[in-house]
Amino acid sequence: MYRFLLSRQWVILTLIMLALIPTMIELGFWQLHRHEQRVALNKVISDSLSAEPVPAESLTAPGREVRHDELYRRVTAKGSFDTAHEVVVRRRTNSDDEVGFHVLTPFVLDDGRVLMVNRGWIPANGVQTEFPKIPAPAKGEITVTGRLMADETSAESGIKDVRGLPDRQIMLISSGQQAKSLGKQVLGGYVEMTAPEPKGDSPELLDEPDHSSIGPHMAYAIQWWLFAAGVPVGWVVLVRRERRDLAEAAATEATQEAAEPATV
Repeated sequence: MYRFLLSRQWVILTLIMLALIPTMIELGFWQLHRHEQRVALNKVISDSLSAEPVPAESLTAPGREVRHDELYRRVTAKGSFDTAHEVVVRRRTNSDDEVGFHVLTPFVLDDGRVLMVNRGWIPANGVQTEFPKIPAPAKGEITVTGRLMADETSAESGIKDVRGLPDRQIMLISSGQQAKSLGKQVLGGYVEMTAPEPKGDSPELLDEPDHSSIGPHMAYAIQWWLFAAGVPVGWVVLVRRERRDLAEAAATEATQEAAEPATV
């Protein structure tokens, strides 16, 4: 009664099911790893935000990448803003999902080196091919405080680094690109400014990153593993149903043959 399993249709179906099981198990572990990465990142963010601010120069330097465990670390820097070389980062949203720009301003330190500071978000009013009007920061020497961030890349952000943009507009924040543009030594990474507080129409400071949510990845992992466990169960159900249907068909055929009159 199980010879139907050797048919072409059932061989293909069985092979597909055998391939699905390890695939779904692997997808479950992939989601588990994403969950673990999110938990680890949340801890890094929490530890960094709760730590006392340190000078930015102590954590980064020209050409240096910001380490993972230093992300969102609160840092301070003393110097002055260079608004003449200010740029804006396109297609950035605020907490209300309104599209606008991030304002990226070179902050010249006392030793002449530069720290790129993201002063916050402004709305995209007017023609986006033109450089927007940006409220000026405080003049003269000041001390800024902010969160240390790593340079943005297409791989991490999913944003393409488009070329040929309007003057003084960029898609990704890169200290290396800004160093080439300015012709100066630029500290690796950049800082999301949190102080001093903006006044008047100054750019809207960026929200603190959410480090309470762990996302749905663990639930997705469990779902994939349940799917993997359900595949052989489903296969058995289909086999038993096929066997029953074949048996019923055979019994019906036998009954019909028995009911037919004998041929003389």
